[in-house]
Amino acid sequence: MTLERLLSEANRLRDLGRLPEALAYLEQATALAPNDPGTALTLGVTLLDLQRAREAVAPLERLVALVPQFAEARNILASALLASGQPTAAHLHVSAALQLRPGHSATLENRGRCLRALGRMDEALPAYDAAAASSPHSATHSNAVFAAQYVAGLSLADLTARASAWAERHCAPWATRTRPPRSSPNAAPTGAPGSRLRIGYVSADFRQHAVAFFLEPVLAAHDPAAVETFCYVGNRDADTVTARLRAAAHHWRDISRMDDEAAAACIRADQIDVLVDLSGHTADHRLGVFARRPAPCQLTWLGYPATTGLTAMDFRVTDDACIPPGVDERLHGTERLLRLPEVFCCYRPPADAPEVSPLPCLNGAPFTFISCNALAKLSSATIALWAEVLRTVPESRLHLHAPGGEDASAQTWFAQKFAAHGVAPSRVVLSGEPLPVRAHLARYHAADLALDSTPYAGTTTTCEALLMGVPVITLAGETHVSRVGVSLLRAVGLNNCVAQSTAEFVAIAVQLAQDRRTLATLRAGLRERLLSGPLGQPTAFTRNWETALRTAHDEVAPVVG
Repeated sequence: MTLERLLSEANRLRDLGRLPEALAYLEQATALAPNDPGTALTLGVTLLDLQRAREAVAPLERLVALVPQFAEARNILASALLASGQPTAAHLHVSAALQLRPGHSATLENRGRCLRALGRMDEALPAYDAAAASSPHSATHSNAVFAAQYVAGLSLADLTARASAWAERHCAPWATRTRPPRSSPNAAPTGAPGSRLRIGYVSADFRQHAVAFFLEPVLAAHDPAAVETFCYVGNRDADTVTARLRAAAHHWRDISRMDDEAAAACIRADQIDVLVDLSGHTADHRLGVFARRPAPCQLTWLGYPATTGLTAMDFRVTDDACIPPGVDERLHGTERLLRLPEVFCCYRPPADAPEVSPLPCLNGAPFTFISCNALAKLSSATIALWAEVLRTVPESRLHLHAPGGEDASAQTWFAQKFAAHGVAPSRVVLSGEPLPVRAHLARYHAADLALDSTPYAGTTTTCEALLMGVPVITLAGETHVSRVGVSLLRAVGLNNCVAQSTAEFVAIAVQLAQDRRTLATLRAGLRERLLSGPLGQPTAFTRNWETALRTAHDEVAPVVG
């Protein structure tokens, strides 16, 4: 078969979504003409589409070597390198692509993604903003909205305005949609004896993902006599977590290949009472579905710690610690605030979590702080704060673990940042090698005390540290995202680890580092505090959750007449 015929057949199969079959033809074409640019491009893109990024790098590098002035090839290669854990190499190709094609929105977005992966959010945000300004795609604009959450110094008003601008730009045609009536005209009204609340959960993260750690215990604990659950699944990849979630849900709907209008129609057909967004402005969200108002009550929870900007989103879930009562809710976003009692979420620990170890500093090890928050959360304000802690606790060290931390450029950049604050590079260890969950949790065996990031605090990482007996110090801010730690620590009785100022943050670290007897006692009892408190009691939490959803629904849903 000729090269032209092989490529034609491969492209036909790609158009039909039959990627593995297309790949077989592309491999034949590569063997026939290894230096053909068209073959290299199609092979690289197909491997990327199959989520085989590491294999995609080689043909795309070959393409760039063959056609060095091909800007789009460099940008695609950057995507492959970024997906395979090589952000520095990816950023080099993005920079070259922007020199060849200045102002190109997709390349600017890739620049933002590279800088985010390297933890350089102050530089990433302008790139995301520039991409959003020139791109018609709502996802590109969402990435800019999300990126702003990581940057210190932005006001509540600014963050809300950014989200509202996204909604006005991308959801205006549906802004006047009225709420559909609850259920069918012949159905029993919600709240009537024997009625069940129909709850829909929408996400692309029904898989091994932080959202699943908090959703799974709730799905499993729902009272089938009180509610009926529907999962609207946007992810195409499935794993063992997907299987568990599917088993816990009453109904499972794959919307990954539906456009927003079709997905909204599917939800309307299911006559959902309360539709729950679990993504916000994170990857592969379906806020366009919510803009079309397929359910009488709509709210956002778990996956995104800020306003969506949608007027069609009735509520945002929080609690009194994340957003204290008495604040001007309009500053926090377009949604009304739905405060849950005690805490806004429930956490299920991994079944194979290792045992809590003794306090390492009591065995002669240097006092060790730890953070497993993403590099994007390690803002300039965070580095300055942690550096002051290290300066104030002599001979202490800091272990940072985050995806991308194994990148040599990232290690050099963070070492320079800490050095600028007077901390020797030898006192800060940055790593990022991926580990299975049990091995990841075992990292805390070498840590005495965890430090939270600011302004984007940890959620899963804080729960993991507490599970492993390691207290976390957090700095309370103004936003939900900067006060998540306040909520989680309050739930385990660690109010004394919540700082209201940077000076207090440092003082708490010094006090705990010196009082090792208290630290050892905390370590021995924290797991039990977590599991026996509101964070670790899924049935009690879910009953509160169901009550809150029913109340929210009845406040906003029109009565069927």
